[in-house]
Amino acid sequence: MSKILLILLAAFSLYGCMMGPNYQRPEVDTPQAWRFEDKEAKDVVNTAWWEQFNDPVLNDLIQRALLENKDIKIAAARVEEFIGRYGTTRAALFPQVGAGAGYGRQRVSESTGPSPLEDIGANPTFNSSQLFLNAAWEIDLWGKLRRATEAARADLLSTEEAQRTVILTLVTSVASTYIDLRDLDKQLEIAHQTAKSREESYNLFTQRFEGGVISELELNQVKSEYEQALSTIPQFEKNIAQVENFLSTLLGRNPGQIARGKTVDQLTLPAVPAGLPSDILVNRPDIRQAEQNLIAANANIGVAKALYFPSISLTGLFGWASNDLDDLFRGPSKTWSWAVPASMPIFTAGAIAGQVRAAEAIQQQALISYEQSIQTAFREVEDALIDQKKTREQIVAQGRQVDSLRNYARIARLRYDNGYTSYIEVLDAERSLFNAELSYAQTQGTLFLSLVNLYKATGGGWVVMAEGLTKEIVQGTSAEAPAPQQK
Repeated sequence: MSKILLILLAAFSLYGCMMGPNYQRPEVDTPQAWRFEDKEAKDVVNTAWWEQFNDPVLNDLIQRALLENKDIKIAAARVEEFIGRYGTTRAALFPQVGAGAGYGRQRVSESTGPSPLEDIGANPTFNSSQLFLNAAWEIDLWGKLRRATEAARADLLSTEEAQRTVILTLVTSVASTYIDLRDLDKQLEIAHQTAKSREESYNLFTQRFEGGVISELELNQVKSEYEQALSTIPQFEKNIAQVENFLSTLLGRNPGQIARGKTVDQLTLPAVPAGLPSDILVNRPDIRQAEQNLIAANANIGVAKALYFPSISLTGLFGWASNDLDDLFRGPSKTWSWAVPASMPIFTAGAIAGQVRAAEAIQQQALISYEQSIQTAFREVEDALIDQKKTREQIVAQGRQVDSLRNYARIARLRYDNGYTSYIEVLDAERSLFNAELSYAQTQGTLFLSLVNLYKATGGGWVVMAEGLTKEIVQGTSAEAPAPQQK
């Protein structure tokens, strides 16, 4: 009879129904094409795109960041945490077996009880020994444990996608910060060159003033422009130091100087990655993370609804117990028991209904967050596409402007030297050229950043590639580490 019962309960456990809705991916309104497509886009979204800059220093910085960044290490530890949580949750699907043993010696009162021991001559001191195995198994008739396992698995996958999101953000942040640094280096170089040029002019005008050739007004005009150029240098130096400190933090180390590779003029502009809007759903780890959160929330509805139904378990115990250790494993000392405890809620004052309602509300929140993450991804891609497209047009126009202002400054200087105009025209031309050169350098950095943001927005297989690179670096470092010395 007991064997038949066990078989039936096992069958119910395997084929029993599961409470709650089964997950189905929501319908998503996906545009057929991007608003600002680039006809020269290339299929490079799944490659290590940062290598297109052709700067070995940048490649090395990204590798160091993948190895040492603290956010990466925290994300990896969280994955390990959720692996443990998944294993704990899944273990409830299987029988739990334990063992116990005990040995003791005690003495009871000889003067208590209906028949005092002193009257019957029994020994008040005795030993007790026991050894047993116990087992318990909750029969998952309503799918509560299976839904909980489904939710735990989705939480684990969500955490893995969160780790990939950290990798995506880290790589693009290192590349963006490095470009900012090289862009600031160029602006500082322009400021130094301008200050040097104006210093030469100021020294020349000082000699002319001392010789009575020019007035004090003209001398102060030249000195003002020289001091203005000098005043921009500390600002750029401050910004460079702060960017270096931030990049050092991304690399997982204390603030310090950052190695330089190619100048911003020498960097190669990455190609525009090709892809369809539908690719975003599978390329972006944050979208995959949002979907796993939705799967977990959906499964937790089933966990909550299963609380309405009976909870049935199998429990059993087998072992030996004896007052004499020598007789512990003899037939009369054998002991066993089994039971099928069941419990069912009758009146909970709305507690279960509240849990179901809360689970359904959380599922709705996860659904809206999933849809929102998709819309945000589409917007970020569109923004990056239009940014790089219009920035290209802007930098071409600014390049022409810089060329024109250089000619203007050269002609203004000639006109002044030949007495056709005042020095005000020269100052105006040089001031305009200085500002235009700085603006051109800033736009140059903006163009590089727009492409970095485009790779970040589109996601892609390069995130998994970077994740694999992290593991290879860690394994390589471990392999190269010296073995500990034997003492």
